[in-house]
Amino acid sequence: MWEGDGMTVRTAPTHALGAERLAAVRALLDAAFDGDFSAADWDHALGGVHAWIEDATGLVAHGAVVQRRVLHRGRSYRIGYVEGVAVRADARRRGLGGAVMDALERVVDGTHRFGALSASDEGAALYRGRGWRVWDGRIAVLGPDGTVPLPEEEGGLLVRPAGGLDLPDPGAPLVFDWRDGDVV
Repeated sequence: MWEGDGMTVRTAPTHALGAERLAAVRALLDAAFDGDFSAADWDHALGGVHAWIEDATGLVAHGAVVQRRVLHRGRSYRIGYVEGVAVRADARRRGLGGAVMDALERVVDGTHRFGALSASDEGAALYRGRGWRVWDGRIAVLGPDGTVPLPEEEGGLLVRPAGGLDLPDPGAPLVFDWRDGDVV
């Protein structure tokens, strides 16, 4: 468990956060993403395990890992997909995002085949420094009308092996389960 500046990383499933804390998470994400955190983005961050840090003024950092299904070479993998990682603007560059990611990576290591996330160019540097790598293979989604390639998502998906397991072979695509909004 990370503790610093009198703050502790806490983890819990979505249902245990309660309405007040969930509202604080949503407000943090709206502020951190400059109002570009949609209802679909919010939905993607729910239903898994959350890691967060609070200080005397409220929520200061947050992230979540949710379960997704990915098809690869005829096999279905249960993966941990990282969503909603943010640190309040006045608390950045103090290791809080890294502390939240430590907790989320423990969840991925303990319950999933591998981890995945989508990141902006500036955010990707943080994750690459933690051992996440750009997926070098193709990406697709299993949509209502069948498998749809997503070439525009290639190069923006990062993956991380869980608990010493190997990552799938990038010679075949990762085919993600369908969801509204950004599918990857």
